[in-house]
Amino acid sequence: MARAEKVQKVNELKERIRGSEALFVTDYRGLSVAEATELRRALGGSGARFTVTKNTLMKRAAGEAGIEGFDELLDGPTAVAFVDGDPIAAAKSLSEAIRRFRTLEVRGGYMEGRVLSSAEAAALATIEPREVLLSKLAGAMKAELAGAASMFQAVQGRFLSVLEAYREKLPAAEAADASASAEEQTEPEPAPADESPTEPEPTPAAGDDDTEAADSDEGQDHNQDEEGKE
Repeated sequence: MARAEKVQKVNELKERIRGSEALFVTDYRGLSVAEATELRRALGGSGARFTVTKNTLMKRAAGEAGIEGFDELLDGPTAVAFVDGDPIAAAKSLSEAIRRFRTLEVRGGYMEGRVLSSAEAAALATIEPREVLLSKLAGAMKAELAGAASMFQAVQGRFLSVLEAYREKLPAAEAADASASAEEQTEPEPAPADESPTEPEPTPAAGDDDTEAADSDEGQDHNQDEEGKE
């Protein structure tokens, strides 16, 4: 391959790497031409393009794309699945292809800025598709909202019950207050006190009776003397 052709091929691979959601590196040894064609068709339905690449060119393209640690996956006959759609759907399609074509092997992959091991790449096939996850998430959120609405209605119902009980008790309380007010108004008012107190009569001082008695005796004695002179 001429140098200019190699440069062009590296640039093409680099652009495909940058434009892909994920990469899956496979060892396709043992696949016939017909099986490889069938595999390309199956992966194409999940948004992945299955391409046989040369390791030297792929290593250079991955390095220029800023992927580190990708060279370890490029050993032996290599075919790369460039995923343009949902990586989980592509991983499921690839897992089904492995069950059909026993010679096909996944070495690893690259997704979201991280190189994946063979086990990590295969584990993606066990994850539910994005649509199912979104549907479950929406269902969970709907259930949470329904639970919150139910709880709010229960609290509102308890509040209204308390308010109704208070409203029923309120007339009885007002009647009791009115009765107590009426009783306070009907109590007799105490008689007003005499503002001009009566002065006590003077008590005769001791000795006044003796003085009057003495005066009486003197008067009798004087009368007797007058009678004797006559």
